[in-house]
Amino acid sequence: MTGSVHATLAGMRRERPQRGLEGARASRATAALAAVAAAFTLAQLFLVGPGMGLGWDETVYVSQVSAHAPAAFFSAPRARGISLLVAPVTAWSSSTALLRIYLAVLSGLALFLALRAWRGLFPARVLALASALFASLWVTLFYGPQAMPNYWVAVGASAAVACFLQARDGAGRRAWWGLAASAALMAWMRPTDAVWAALPLLALGLARRRWRALAVLLAGLAAGAAEWVIEAYVRYGGLLHRLSVGSAIQGGLGWHLAVTDQLRSLGGETLCRPCTGPLPDPAVTVWWFTLPVLAALGLVVAVRARRPAATALPLACAVSAAFPYLFLIGYAAPRFLLPAYALLALPVADALGHLFTAARRPWRAPVTTLICLGLAAHLAVQLAVLVHTANSTTTDHRAWSRTASDLHRLGVRPPCLLTGDDAIPVAFYTGCSSAATDGPNANSTADRIAGTARSMPVATLVPPGTRPPSYARDWPSALLDGQRLYHSVPGSGR
Repeated sequence: MTGSVHATLAGMRRERPQRGLEGARASRATAALAAVAAAFTLAQLFLVGPGMGLGWDETVYVSQVSAHAPAAFFSAPRARGISLLVAPVTAWSSSTALLRIYLAVLSGLALFLALRAWRGLFPARVLALASALFASLWVTLFYGPQAMPNYWVAVGASAAVACFLQARDGAGRRAWWGLAASAALMAWMRPTDAVWAALPLLALGLARRRWRALAVLLAGLAAGAAEWVIEAYVRYGGLLHRLSVGSAIQGGLGWHLAVTDQLRSLGGETLCRPCTGPLPDPAVTVWWFTLPVLAALGLVVAVRARRPAATALPLACAVSAAFPYLFLIGYAAPRFLLPAYALLALPVADALGHLFTAARRPWRAPVTTLICLGLAAHLAVQLAVLVHTANSTTTDHRAWSRTASDLHRLGVRPPCLLTGDDAIPVAFYTGCSSAATDGPNANSTADRIAGTARSMPVATLVPPGTRPPSYARDWPSALLDGQRLYHSVPGSGR
Protein backbone atom coordinates (compact mmCIF):
# COMPACT_ATOMS: atom_id res chain seq x y z
CA MET A 1 0.00 0.00 0.00
CA THR A 2 2.78 2.43 0.98
CA GLY A 3 4.70 1.57 -2.18
CA SER A 4 1.72 2.31 -4.42
CA VAL A 5 1.20 5.69 -2.73
CA HIS A 6 4.84 6.60 -3.24
CA ALA A 7 4.63 5.52 -6.88
CA THR A 8 1.52 7.66 -7.42
CA LEU A 9 3.16 10.71 -5.83
CA ALA A 10 6.27 10.21 -7.95
CA GLY A 11 4.14 9.99 -11.08
CA MET A 12 2.33 13.21 -10.17
CA ARG A 13 5.67 14.99 -9.66
CA ARG A 14 6.80 13.84 -13.11
CA GLU A 15 3.52 14.95 -14.72
CA ARG A 16 3.56 18.45 -13.24
CA PRO A 17 6.73 19.61 -15.06
CA GLN A 18 5.43 18.03 -18.27
CA ARG A 19 2.10 19.83 -17.96
CA GLY A 20 3.87 23.04 -17.11
CA LEU A 21 6.09 22.69 -20.18
CA GLU A 22 3.07 22.03 -22.41
CA GLY A 23 1.27 25.03 -20.91
CA ALA A 24 4.28 27.26 -21.55
CA ARG A 25 4.48 26.09 -25.16
CA ALA A 26 0.76 26.71 -25.66
CA SER A 27 1.13 30.20 -24.20
CA ARG A 28 4.05 30.98 -26.50
CA ALA A 29 2.09 29.73 -29.51
CA THR A 30 -0.92 31.85 -28.57
CA ALA A 31 1.27 34.91 -28.02
CA ALA A 32 3.01 34.44 -31.39
CA LEU A 33 -0.30 34.09 -33.24
CA ALA A 34 -1.73 37.11 -31.42
CA ALA A 35 1.31 39.17 -32.40
CA VAL A 36 0.96 38.22 -36.08
CA ALA A 37 -2.79 38.97 -36.00
CA ALA A 38 -2.17 42.37 -34.40
CA ALA A 39 0.52 43.20 -36.98
CA PHE A 40 -1.85 42.09 -39.74
CA THR A 41 -4.56 44.43 -38.45
CA LEU A 42 -2.20 47.39 -38.19
CA ALA A 43 -0.74 46.72 -41.63
CA GLN A 44 -4.21 46.83 -43.17
CA LEU A 45 -4.95 50.17 -41.54
CA PHE A 46 -1.63 51.78 -42.50
CA LEU A 47 -1.00 50.25 -45.93
CA VAL A 48 -4.52 49.92 -47.34
CA GLY A 49 -5.95 52.77 -45.32
CA PRO A 50 -9.40 53.63 -44.00
CA GLY A 51 -9.71 56.33 -46.66
CA MET A 52 -10.06 53.95 -49.63
CA GLY A 53 -13.65 54.25 -50.82
CA LEU A 54 -15.90 51.30 -51.50
CA GLY A 55 -15.39 49.27 -54.67
CA TRP A 56 -18.02 48.07 -57.14
CA ASP A 57 -18.83 44.76 -55.45
CA GLU A 58 -18.54 46.33 -52.02
CA THR A 59 -21.24 48.86 -52.87
CA VAL A 60 -23.57 46.00 -53.82
CA TYR A 61 -23.00 44.14 -50.55
CA VAL A 62 -23.04 47.24 -48.33
CA SER A 63 -26.11 48.76 -50.00
CA GLN A 64 -28.21 45.78 -48.90
CA VAL A 65 -27.95 46.95 -45.27
CA SER A 66 -27.01 50.60 -45.71
CA ALA A 67 -28.70 53.66 -44.27
CA HIS A 68 -26.97 55.72 -46.98
CA ALA A 69 -28.29 54.33 -50.29
CA PRO A 70 -30.99 52.00 -51.68
CA ALA A 71 -30.11 48.36 -52.19
CA ALA A 72 -28.40 47.61 -55.51
CA PHE A 73 -29.41 44.68 -57.71
CA PHE A 74 -28.25 41.45 -56.05
CA SER A 75 -27.26 38.93 -58.72
CA ALA A 76 -27.59 35.16 -58.44
CA PRO A 77 -23.97 34.20 -57.54
CA ARG A 78 -23.83 36.54 -54.54
CA ALA A 79 -24.58 35.55 -50.94
CA ARG A 80 -25.68 37.84 -48.14
CA GLY A 81 -23.17 36.75 -45.52
CA ILE A 82 -20.83 39.69 -46.00
CA SER A 83 -23.78 42.11 -45.97
CA LEU A 84 -24.84 40.81 -42.59
CA LEU A 85 -21.25 40.89 -41.33
CA VAL A 86 -20.96 44.63 -42.03
CA ALA A 87 -24.51 45.48 -40.91
CA PRO A 88 -23.50 46.46 -37.33
CA VAL A 89 -21.65 49.43 -38.87
CA THR A 90 -23.39 50.19 -42.17
CA ALA A 91 -26.92 50.06 -40.77
CA TRP A 92 -26.34 53.33 -38.91
CA SER A 93 -23.18 54.91 -40.33
CA SER A 94 -22.06 55.86 -43.85
CA SER A 95 -18.41 56.20 -42.75
CA THR A 96 -16.14 54.10 -44.94
CA ALA A 97 -13.24 54.70 -42.54
CA LEU A 98 -15.21 53.23 -39.65
CA LEU A 99 -16.16 50.23 -41.78
CA ARG A 100 -12.51 49.63 -42.76
CA ILE A 101 -11.36 49.77 -39.13
CA TYR A 102 -14.14 47.40 -38.06
CA LEU A 103 -13.25 44.86 -40.78
CA ALA A 104 -9.50 45.14 -40.16
CA VAL A 105 -9.94 44.33 -36.47
CA LEU A 106 -12.41 41.55 -37.24
CA SER A 107 -10.17 40.00 -39.91
CA GLY A 108 -7.20 40.04 -37.51
CA LEU A 109 -9.27 38.24 -34.88
CA ALA A 110 -10.44 35.71 -37.48
CA LEU A 111 -6.85 35.01 -38.55
CA PHE A 112 -5.87 34.38 -34.93
CA LEU A 113 -8.78 31.98 -34.31
CA ALA A 114 -8.31 30.11 -37.61
CA LEU A 115 -4.62 29.37 -37.00
CA ARG A 116 -5.15 28.71 -33.29
CA ALA A 117 -7.46 25.85 -34.28
CA TRP A 118 -4.34 24.05 -35.62
CA ARG A 119 -2.62 24.04 -32.23
CA GLY A 120 -1.49 20.51 -31.43
CA LEU A 121 -1.35 19.51 -35.10
CA PHE A 122 1.73 21.60 -35.93
CA PRO A 123 4.50 23.07 -33.78
CA ALA A 124 4.01 26.64 -32.56
CA ARG A 125 6.76 28.00 -34.81
CA VAL A 126 5.06 26.49 -37.88
CA LEU A 127 1.72 28.06 -36.97
CA ALA A 128 3.30 31.47 -36.42
CA LEU A 129 5.17 31.28 -39.73
CA ALA A 130 2.06 30.06 -41.59
CA SER A 131 -0.03 32.93 -40.28
CA ALA A 132 2.72 35.41 -41.20
CA LEU A 133 3.06 33.97 -44.72
CA PHE A 134 -0.66 34.18 -45.42
CA ALA A 135 -1.10 37.58 -43.74
CA SER A 136 1.79 39.15 -45.66
CA LEU A 137 0.42 38.38 -49.14
CA TRP A 138 -0.70 41.60 -50.81
CA VAL A 139 -4.05 40.07 -51.72
CA THR A 140 -4.72 39.10 -48.08
CA LEU A 141 -3.81 42.55 -46.79
CA PHE A 142 -5.81 44.24 -49.54
CA TYR A 143 -9.03 42.28 -49.04
CA GLY A 144 -8.92 41.82 -45.27
CA PRO A 145 -10.54 45.23 -44.57
CA GLN A 146 -12.90 45.07 -47.56
CA ALA A 147 -16.58 44.11 -47.59
CA MET A 148 -15.86 41.07 -49.75
CA PRO A 149 -16.48 37.39 -48.94
CA ASN A 150 -13.30 35.64 -50.12
CA TYR A 151 -11.10 36.32 -47.09
CA TRP A 152 -13.80 34.94 -44.81
CA VAL A 153 -14.11 31.77 -46.88
CA ALA A 154 -10.33 31.42 -46.54
CA VAL A 155 -10.18 31.63 -42.73
CA GLY A 156 -13.32 29.48 -42.49
CA ALA A 157 -11.73 26.80 -44.69
CA SER A 158 -8.53 26.77 -42.64
CA ALA A 159 -10.42 26.47 -39.35
CA ALA A 160 -12.78 23.82 -40.79
CA VAL A 161 -9.92 21.52 -41.82
CA ALA A 162 -8.21 21.92 -38.43
CA CYS A 163 -11.41 21.22 -36.50
CA PHE A 164 -12.20 18.23 -38.74
CA LEU A 165 -8.80 16.74 -37.85
CA GLN A 166 -9.28 17.55 -34.16
CA ALA A 167 -12.92 16.37 -33.98
CA ARG A 168 -12.64 12.71 -33.14
CA ASP A 169 -14.54 10.57 -30.69
CA GLY A 170 -13.56 11.74 -27.25
CA ALA A 171 -12.59 15.20 -28.48
CA GLY A 172 -13.83 18.19 -26.52
CA ARG A 173 -16.84 20.23 -27.55
CA ARG A 174 -14.62 22.99 -28.86
CA ALA A 175 -13.55 20.96 -31.92
CA TRP A 176 -17.12 19.97 -32.80
CA TRP A 177 -18.51 23.47 -32.41
CA GLY A 178 -15.53 24.87 -34.31
CA LEU A 179 -16.18 22.50 -37.22
CA ALA A 180 -19.85 23.50 -37.41
CA ALA A 181 -19.15 27.23 -37.06
CA SER A 182 -16.32 27.35 -39.62
CA ALA A 183 -18.34 25.36 -42.17
CA ALA A 184 -21.29 27.70 -41.61
CA LEU A 185 -19.03 30.74 -42.07
CA MET A 186 -17.80 29.48 -45.44
CA ALA A 187 -21.29 28.70 -46.71
CA TRP A 188 -22.67 31.93 -45.29
CA MET A 189 -20.19 33.89 -47.39
CA ARG A 190 -20.11 31.85 -50.62
CA PRO A 191 -22.00 28.53 -50.65
CA THR A 192 -20.45 27.23 -53.87
CA ASP A 193 -16.90 27.99 -52.70
CA ALA A 194 -17.67 26.28 -49.39
CA VAL A 195 -18.68 23.08 -51.18
CA TRP A 196 -15.52 23.04 -53.28
CA ALA A 197 -13.30 23.64 -50.24
CA ALA A 198 -15.10 20.96 -48.20
CA LEU A 199 -15.11 18.22 -50.86
CA PRO A 200 -12.00 16.41 -49.51
CA LEU A 201 -13.46 16.56 -45.97
CA LEU A 202 -16.72 15.04 -47.20
CA ALA A 203 -14.85 12.35 -49.13
CA LEU A 204 -12.62 11.48 -46.16
CA GLY A 205 -15.60 11.39 -43.81
CA LEU A 206 -17.35 8.89 -46.07
CA ALA A 207 -14.23 6.79 -46.69
CA ARG A 208 -13.30 6.56 -43.00
CA ARG A 209 -16.95 6.33 -41.85
CA ARG A 210 -16.57 9.28 -39.55
CA TRP A 211 -20.30 9.75 -39.40
CA ARG A 212 -20.37 12.23 -36.55
CA ALA A 213 -17.80 14.55 -38.12
CA LEU A 214 -19.58 14.23 -41.44
CA ALA A 215 -22.93 15.09 -39.86
CA VAL A 216 -21.51 18.14 -38.06
CA LEU A 217 -19.79 19.36 -41.24
CA LEU A 218 -22.97 18.96 -43.32
CA ALA A 219 -25.04 20.65 -40.60
CA GLY A 220 -22.68 23.64 -40.60
CA LEU A 221 -22.74 23.91 -44.40
CA ALA A 222 -26.54 23.64 -44.43
CA ALA A 223 -26.95 26.27 -41.72
CA GLY A 224 -24.69 28.72 -43.55
CA ALA A 225 -26.31 28.14 -46.95
CA ALA A 226 -29.91 28.05 -45.73
CA GLU A 227 -30.72 31.68 -46.55
CA TRP A 228 -29.11 31.38 -50.00
CA VAL A 229 -31.11 28.24 -50.80
CA ILE A 230 -34.38 29.75 -49.54
CA GLU A 231 -33.75 32.89 -51.61
CA ALA A 232 -33.12 30.66 -54.64
CA TYR A 233 -36.71 29.39 -54.44
CA VAL A 234 -38.23 32.77 -53.52
CA ARG A 235 -36.46 34.92 -56.16
CA TYR A 236 -34.89 32.63 -58.78
CA GLY A 237 -37.33 29.81 -59.36
CA GLY A 238 -35.34 27.13 -57.58
CA LEU A 239 -31.83 26.12 -56.61
CA LEU A 240 -30.84 24.65 -59.97
CA HIS A 241 -32.11 27.73 -61.80
CA ARG A 242 -30.13 30.02 -59.50
CA LEU A 243 -27.00 27.98 -60.12
CA SER A 244 -27.66 28.14 -63.87
CA VAL A 245 -28.19 31.92 -63.81
CA GLY A 246 -25.07 32.33 -61.67
CA SER A 247 -23.06 30.29 -64.17
CA ALA A 248 -24.30 32.45 -67.05
CA ILE A 249 -23.36 35.65 -65.22
CA GLN A 250 -19.85 34.28 -64.72
CA GLY A 251 -19.50 33.60 -68.43
CA GLY A 252 -20.68 30.00 -68.39
CA LEU A 253 -18.87 27.56 -66.12
CA GLY A 254 -17.01 24.96 -68.14
CA TRP A 255 -13.50 24.01 -69.13
CA HIS A 256 -11.47 27.24 -69.14
CA LEU A 257 -7.72 27.29 -68.57
CA ALA A 258 -7.44 30.36 -66.31
CA VAL A 259 -3.98 29.67 -64.85
CA THR A 260 -2.37 32.35 -67.02
CA ASP A 261 -5.21 34.73 -66.17
CA GLN A 262 -4.50 34.31 -62.48
CA LEU A 263 -0.83 35.00 -63.15
CA ARG A 264 -1.75 38.26 -64.90
CA SER A 265 -3.84 39.31 -61.92
CA LEU A 266 -0.94 38.93 -59.47
CA GLY A 267 0.46 42.31 -60.49
CA GLY A 268 -2.46 44.14 -58.90
CA GLU A 269 -5.33 43.52 -61.32
CA THR A 270 -8.27 43.24 -58.93
CA LEU A 271 -10.46 41.93 -61.77
CA CYS A 272 -8.95 40.54 -64.96
CA ARG A 273 -11.95 40.31 -67.34
CA PRO A 274 -11.08 40.00 -70.15
CA CYS A 275 -7.58 38.94 -69.22
CA THR A 276 -5.48 40.02 -72.19
CA GLY A 277 -2.71 42.16 -70.72
CA PRO A 278 0.97 41.23 -70.40
CA LEU A 279 2.25 39.02 -67.62
CA PRO A 280 3.74 40.82 -64.59
CA ASP A 281 7.47 40.95 -63.97
CA PRO A 282 8.83 37.51 -62.96
CA ALA A 283 9.80 38.98 -59.58
CA VAL A 284 6.07 39.41 -58.88
CA THR A 285 5.08 35.86 -59.87
CA VAL A 286 8.02 33.73 -58.71
CA TRP A 287 6.39 33.06 -55.31
CA TRP A 288 3.37 31.58 -57.10
CA PHE A 289 5.55 28.91 -58.75
CA THR A 290 7.48 28.30 -55.52
CA LEU A 291 4.26 27.69 -53.56
CA PRO A 292 3.40 24.20 -54.91
CA VAL A 293 7.04 23.08 -54.68
CA LEU A 294 7.26 23.99 -50.99
CA ALA A 295 3.82 22.49 -50.34
CA ALA A 296 4.96 19.19 -51.89
CA LEU A 297 8.12 19.31 -49.75
CA GLY A 298 5.91 19.89 -46.70
CA LEU A 299 4.00 16.72 -47.54
CA VAL A 300 7.26 14.75 -47.83
CA VAL A 301 8.37 16.09 -44.44
CA ALA A 302 5.03 15.11 -42.90
CA VAL A 303 5.12 11.59 -44.35
CA ARG A 304 8.64 11.03 -43.04
CA ALA A 305 7.57 12.32 -39.64
CA ARG A 306 4.57 9.93 -39.73
CA ARG A 307 2.00 12.70 -39.43
CA PRO A 308 0.72 12.95 -43.02
CA ALA A 309 -2.95 13.75 -42.32
CA ALA A 310 -2.39 17.27 -40.95
CA THR A 311 -0.54 18.20 -44.16
CA ALA A 312 -2.29 16.09 -46.80
CA LEU A 313 -5.80 17.23 -45.90
CA PRO A 314 -5.23 21.01 -46.18
CA LEU A 315 -3.30 20.34 -49.39
CA ALA A 316 -6.24 18.42 -50.83
CA CYS A 317 -8.70 21.12 -49.77
CA ALA A 318 -6.45 23.83 -51.28
CA VAL A 319 -6.40 22.00 -54.62
CA SER A 320 -10.16 21.49 -54.50
CA ALA A 321 -10.85 25.14 -53.60
CA ALA A 322 -8.57 26.43 -56.37
CA PHE A 323 -9.75 24.05 -59.10
CA PRO A 324 -12.88 25.95 -60.30
CA TYR A 325 -10.99 29.26 -60.45
CA LEU A 326 -8.08 27.77 -62.37
CA PHE A 327 -9.97 25.52 -64.79
CA LEU A 328 -13.71 26.28 -64.86
CA ILE A 329 -14.05 30.05 -65.16
CA GLY A 330 -12.99 32.31 -68.02
CA TYR A 331 -11.57 35.23 -66.06
CA ALA A 332 -9.54 35.87 -62.93
CA ALA A 333 -9.29 37.87 -59.75
CA PRO A 334 -6.53 37.29 -57.18
CA ARG A 335 -9.05 37.14 -54.31
CA PHE A 336 -10.57 33.96 -55.77
CA LEU A 337 -7.56 31.92 -54.59
CA LEU A 338 -7.42 33.25 -51.02
CA PRO A 339 -8.86 29.99 -49.56
CA ALA A 340 -6.16 27.99 -51.35
CA TYR A 341 -3.42 30.32 -50.09
CA ALA A 342 -4.68 30.04 -46.50
CA LEU A 343 -4.66 26.24 -46.67
CA LEU A 344 -1.27 26.02 -48.39
CA ALA A 345 0.35 28.28 -45.80
CA LEU A 346 0.63 25.45 -43.27
CA PRO A 347 2.51 22.84 -45.36
CA VAL A 348 4.67 25.62 -46.85
CA ALA A 349 5.58 26.88 -43.37
CA ASP A 350 6.35 23.30 -42.30
CA ALA A 351 8.64 22.88 -45.30
CA LEU A 352 10.48 26.13 -44.58
CA GLY A 353 10.89 25.16 -40.95
CA HIS A 354 12.39 21.85 -42.06
CA LEU A 355 14.82 23.64 -44.39
CA PHE A 356 15.91 25.88 -41.53
CA THR A 357 16.75 22.95 -39.26
CA ALA A 358 17.66 20.08 -41.60
CA ALA A 359 20.76 21.58 -43.19
CA ARG A 360 23.93 20.21 -41.64
CA ARG A 361 26.97 22.22 -40.78
CA PRO A 362 28.71 23.95 -42.49
CA TRP A 363 25.68 24.43 -44.82
CA ARG A 364 23.19 25.50 -42.14
CA ALA A 365 24.24 29.17 -42.04
CA PRO A 366 24.25 29.68 -45.86
CA VAL A 367 20.89 27.89 -46.24
CA THR A 368 19.34 29.92 -43.43
CA THR A 369 20.69 33.16 -44.91
CA LEU A 370 19.38 32.26 -48.38
CA ILE A 371 15.89 31.48 -47.04
CA CYS A 372 15.78 34.69 -45.02
CA LEU A 373 16.86 36.76 -48.04
CA GLY A 374 14.24 35.04 -50.18
CA LEU A 375 11.49 35.76 -47.63
CA ALA A 376 12.62 39.37 -47.30
CA ALA A 377 12.55 39.85 -51.08
CA HIS A 378 9.12 38.20 -51.24
CA LEU A 379 7.79 40.53 -48.54
CA ALA A 380 9.21 43.59 -50.33
CA VAL A 381 7.50 42.59 -53.59
CA GLN A 382 4.18 41.94 -51.83
CA LEU A 383 4.28 45.35 -50.14
CA ALA A 384 5.16 47.10 -53.40
CA VAL A 385 2.22 45.49 -55.23
CA LEU A 386 -0.06 46.26 -52.28
CA VAL A 387 0.83 49.96 -52.17
CA HIS A 388 0.46 50.29 -55.96
CA THR A 389 -2.92 48.50 -55.96
CA ALA A 390 -4.26 50.44 -52.98
CA ASN A 391 -3.23 53.78 -54.51
CA SER A 392 -4.72 53.06 -57.94
CA THR A 393 -7.93 51.70 -56.39
CA THR A 394 -8.28 54.76 -54.18
CA THR A 395 -7.88 56.99 -57.25
CA ASP A 396 -10.66 55.13 -59.07
CA HIS A 397 -12.99 55.36 -56.09
CA ARG A 398 -12.35 59.09 -55.76
CA ALA A 399 -13.42 59.50 -59.38
CA TRP A 400 -16.79 57.94 -58.49
CA SER A 401 -17.05 60.30 -55.52
CA ARG A 402 -16.36 63.32 -57.76
CA THR A 403 -19.02 62.17 -60.21
CA ALA A 404 -21.48 61.88 -57.32
CA SER A 405 -20.69 65.44 -56.24
CA ASP A 406 -21.25 66.67 -59.81
CA LEU A 407 -24.57 64.85 -59.96
CA HIS A 408 -25.68 66.56 -56.77
CA ARG A 409 -24.65 69.91 -58.28
CA LEU A 410 -26.78 69.19 -61.36
CA GLY A 411 -29.80 68.43 -59.18
CA VAL A 412 -29.60 64.62 -59.22
CA ARG A 413 -30.18 64.00 -55.52
CA PRO A 414 -31.99 61.29 -53.58
CA PRO A 415 -34.48 59.96 -54.33
CA CYS A 416 -33.01 59.43 -57.78
CA LEU A 417 -32.07 56.75 -60.31
CA LEU A 418 -28.81 56.10 -62.22
CA THR A 419 -28.24 53.90 -65.25
CA GLY A 420 -25.39 53.23 -67.65
CA ASP A 421 -21.64 52.83 -67.23
CA ASP A 422 -20.50 52.34 -63.59
CA ALA A 423 -24.08 53.04 -62.49
CA ILE A 424 -23.99 50.72 -59.47
CA PRO A 425 -21.00 52.24 -57.59
CA VAL A 426 -21.77 55.83 -58.66
CA ALA A 427 -25.39 55.38 -57.56
CA PHE A 428 -24.21 54.25 -54.13
CA TYR A 429 -21.94 57.27 -53.77
CA THR A 430 -24.77 59.54 -54.92
CA GLY A 431 -27.42 57.91 -52.73
CA CYS A 432 -29.49 56.85 -55.75
CA SER A 433 -31.00 53.60 -56.93
CA SER A 434 -29.43 51.94 -59.98
CA ALA A 435 -30.98 50.17 -62.95
CA ALA A 436 -29.88 48.31 -66.07
CA THR A 437 -31.80 47.01 -69.07
CA ASP A 438 -29.29 44.36 -70.12
CA GLY A 439 -26.24 42.51 -68.88
CA PRO A 440 -25.79 40.55 -65.62
CA ASN A 441 -27.41 43.29 -63.52
CA ALA A 442 -30.51 43.79 -65.69
CA ASN A 443 -33.45 44.70 -63.46
CA SER A 444 -35.54 47.17 -65.47
CA THR A 445 -36.74 48.24 -68.93
CA ALA A 446 -36.37 51.41 -70.99
CA ASP A 447 -40.05 52.22 -70.56
CA ARG A 448 -39.88 51.93 -66.79
CA ILE A 449 -36.81 54.17 -66.62
CA ALA A 450 -38.48 56.76 -68.86
CA GLY A 451 -41.53 56.65 -66.62
CA THR A 452 -39.40 57.12 -63.53
CA ALA A 453 -37.80 60.22 -65.08
CA ARG A 454 -41.17 61.95 -64.98
CA SER A 455 -41.31 61.76 -61.18
CA MET A 456 -37.71 61.86 -59.92
CA PRO A 457 -34.21 62.80 -61.12
CA VAL A 458 -32.71 60.21 -63.46
CA ALA A 459 -29.23 60.20 -65.01
CA THR A 460 -27.35 57.87 -67.33
CA LEU A 461 -23.57 57.62 -67.78
CA VAL A 462 -22.09 56.61 -71.13
CA PRO A 463 -18.51 56.56 -72.45
CA PRO A 464 -17.60 59.49 -74.73
CA GLY A 465 -18.59 58.88 -78.34
CA THR A 466 -21.26 56.36 -77.36
CA ARG A 467 -24.90 57.05 -78.14
CA PRO A 468 -27.17 57.34 -75.09
CA PRO A 469 -30.15 55.01 -74.64
CA SER A 470 -33.36 56.01 -76.41
CA TYR A 471 -35.02 57.40 -73.29
CA ALA A 472 -32.12 59.85 -72.68
CA ARG A 473 -31.46 61.22 -76.18
CA ASP A 474 -33.35 64.48 -75.56
CA TRP A 475 -31.91 65.06 -72.08
CA PRO A 476 -29.25 67.72 -71.44
CA SER A 477 -25.74 66.35 -71.10
CA ALA A 478 -22.41 67.20 -69.51
CA LEU A 479 -18.92 65.73 -69.64
CA LEU A 480 -17.95 64.50 -66.17
CA ASP A 481 -14.62 62.80 -65.41
CA GLY A 482 -14.26 61.23 -68.85
CA GLN A 483 -17.91 60.18 -69.16
CA ARG A 484 -20.88 61.80 -70.82
CA LEU A 485 -23.74 62.32 -68.38
CA TYR A 486 -27.34 62.67 -69.56
CA HIS A 487 -29.74 63.80 -66.87
CA SER A 488 -33.38 64.67 -66.30
CA VAL A 489 -34.51 66.60 -63.23
CA PRO A 490 -38.32 67.08 -63.08
CA GLY A 491 -39.40 70.65 -62.36
CA SER A 492 -35.96 72.13 -63.14
CA GLY A 493 -36.57 72.97 -66.76
CA ARG A 494 -33.83 70.57 -67.84
